[in-house]
Amino acid sequence: MFRDDYLASTGVDVRFRLTFTGSGVQARAVIDGLPADLVALALPLDVEKIVDAGLIRQDWTKAYPNNSVVCETTVALVTRQGNPWGIRDWGDLTQPGLQVVLANPKTAGVARWIFLALWGHRMKRGDAPALDYVTKVFDNVVVQPRDAREASDVFYRQRIGDVLLTYENEVVLTNEVYGKQKALPYVVPSPNVRIACPLALVDKVLDSKPAAARQAAHQFANFCFTPRAQVEFGRVGFRPNPRLCKEQPEHLAGRGGVQMWNVEDALGGWAAAQRKFFDAGRILDRIQSEVGARRLARGKAGAVVRRHAAA
Repeated sequence: MFRDDYLASTGVDVRFRLTFTGSGVQARAVIDGLPADLVALALPLDVEKIVDAGLIRQDWTKAYPNNSVVCETTVALVTRQGNPWGIRDWGDLTQPGLQVVLANPKTAGVARWIFLALWGHRMKRGDAPALDYVTKVFDNVVVQPRDAREASDVFYRQRIGDVLLTYENEVVLTNEVYGKQKALPYVVPSPNVRIACPLALVDKVLDSKPAAARQAAHQFANFCFTPRAQVEFGRVGFRPNPRLCKEQPEHLAGRGGVQMWNVEDALGGWAAAQRKFFDAGRILDRIQSEVGARRLARGKAGAVVRRHAAA
């Protein structure tokens, strides 16, 4: 779409080379020399890391509409056919015996968004109730794959777990890939976290290239905010900006509205959230340690029971 338009208007044939992996891995690769002209990462904090390395201008959020957030998504709960556990809302995730699949927050941006969405379920009651709730959910987690796509593979293809926590757009895309017969139902609880999907030009890389490269990258970024492009984002499961596109995506038809909250307003932004939840020794590590200790204790107790039974 953009390529044809740009060729017709400028005579320049633009080619795209894409890389896909975790948001933090991508940011590290760009900082270490990957010659990306443009980045679109899962975490705004990872864009800021590239800014801090001097590769992206400080005011990058002002370069494009909507603070350079090109589209949005949120967290969905994917269930088995018939929803045998009756998953309707966040509170259903603590049912004893429920097997939860979510990506590893240490390696996946999606899992950090999910962690915050879980925290948001109880955060208005204070940190102690929120911590208790999130810990109970993690008690039910049976596997933590590396990223969103691997988590979908574990749940859909390997059929591990009773409920998968992931991006809404990931569910839409995966259901499309598997087809109607194997597509799985999902719910989008409310309230939920507003997951921003920002993009930014990598200025230091573009400065080293001919002016035509920057012009093409800038025009492509602008194109992403047009109604035509926003419709395409909607078709693959994202939530377009309603100020830019009035056409509602098919996957939202018939679904109730979701009350969204922002990390910036509720938690002071991603830098503050990183320090509070994800830095070494902070809340995530404490939850993982506590859950791991309980599982180890249960395993030892089970081994003792088996030895006594054998005797």
